Amino acid sequence: MPKSYAVSYSQKSPLIDGNLNDEEWTKAKWTDSFVDIEGDLKPKPAYKTRVKMLWTDTRLIIAAELQDPHVWAKVQKHDEVIFYDNDFEVFLDPDNNTHQYFEIEVNALNQVFDLFLSKPYRNNSCALISWDASGMQKAVKVNGTLNKSDDVDQGWTVEMAIPFKALTIGNETKVPVEGAIWRLNFSRVEWDTEVVNGKYVKKKNATEHDLPEHN
Repeated sequence: MPKSYAVSYSQKSPLIDGNLNDEEWTKAKWTDSFVDIEGDLKPKPAYKTRVKMLWTDTRLIIAAELQDPHVWAKVQKHDEVIFYDNDFEVFLDPDNNTHQYFEIEVNALNQVFDLFLSKPYRNNSCALISWDASGMQKAVKVNGTLNKSDDVDQGWTVEMAIPFKALTIGNETKVPVEGAIWRLNFSRVEWDTEVVNGKYVKKKNATEHDLPEHN
């Protein structure tokens, strides 16, 4: 059975600034820490990741906390492939049917790759990259120093406030009601890196290809 999470309703939205100390966030519980996409077949991730959520009359609000002693990011343009960096990803299926769902990826530079999928990748889906989460507010806070390899960071936090109208196919905005069930998932991409001339560089295998990322 997939895990479930009860999203708390809030009349007021927290300030979307990457800080998670707003009073509104005290209403929301953290999820369990993330595990590898292959579950028990792989060790527990080296760094802790967790999420909490709220909803208002107009928006779904997501906060993520990513532990990381070396925070780095390079992608600096909207809709570039964010997961070439370490990233945090959200998958949203308001109809709870595994089809017509939305994906939002963000890196520590607060750059976003947002896309729409009519069906899952495994069903030979093509992503509609031209879709944008219109009206979304987002913020990232680095607890440390970004792209600085000679110190140790605590990690980074993400806040997103996603309008329900951006997650609707058609003209009618579908605002959830108490007890509504959405299908959501989250991912964290983490690459193995080493420091070369003061910069973070992805580790490579014997054939000089990047080692596969951790999900």
